[in-house]
Amino acid sequence: MTDPQIRVLIVDDHSMLRAGFRTILDIQPDITVVGEAATGAEAVAQASALLPDVITMDVQMPDMDGIEATRRIVADPAVGAAIAIVTTFDQDDYLYQALDAGASGFLLKNAGAEDLIAAVRALAAGDGMLAPEVTRRVLARFAGASAPAPAAVRPPNPTVLAEPLTDREAEVLTLLADARSNAEIATALFIGEATVKTHVSRILQKLGARDRVQAVVLAHRMGLA
Repeated sequence: MTDPQIRVLIVDDHSMLRAGFRTILDIQPDITVVGEAATGAEAVAQASALLPDVITMDVQMPDMDGIEATRRIVADPAVGAAIAIVTTFDQDDYLYQALDAGASGFLLKNAGAEDLIAAVRALAAGDGMLAPEVTRRVLARFAGASAPAPAAVRPPNPTVLAEPLTDREAEVLTLLADARSNAEIATALFIGEATVKTHVSRILQKLGARDRVQAVVLAHRMGLA
């Protein structure tokens, strides 16, 4: 029995870039590109029709930008795809808007092929993925008091959580904030990966976080990292 394929939708208004992404991803034994889109509107339609696991999303495109397309796709409960924003625009506003719209990853187009592959696999596994170049700015923006986080990533007050984190959940969250994978967390805490996944699900529920990227932001704001 073969492992299930990670179904990917590539969204970019440049056909050569889409072809390059397809070449990189399609040769992976666990990844299949199921479609392409050149505009934001096409991305929304294709996401609904193809139900991919992961979408790589450009920002600036005709008729609808990638931020709005991301927002509409995330709002559709029938889709459920994880979205990685892939752009040449290394600017804070795009990053914060993307996270606020519901993206779970952010890569620059100058990233290597291995980074793209790793991002697709991470998002398919339910992990978040931020380019190393921008991670520090994300944490500085969201963890600092000088600038408010977008509405979608404003954390609850940890002292008034309806249900506080257990000691083990706090340990898992701290390791998440250190960019550890489930396997690495399991090794560090001498527990199984299935147990780690259970803890992560409970952490997201208690924090009101959409995904692991948000959980990391909250961990820094709560002083756990």
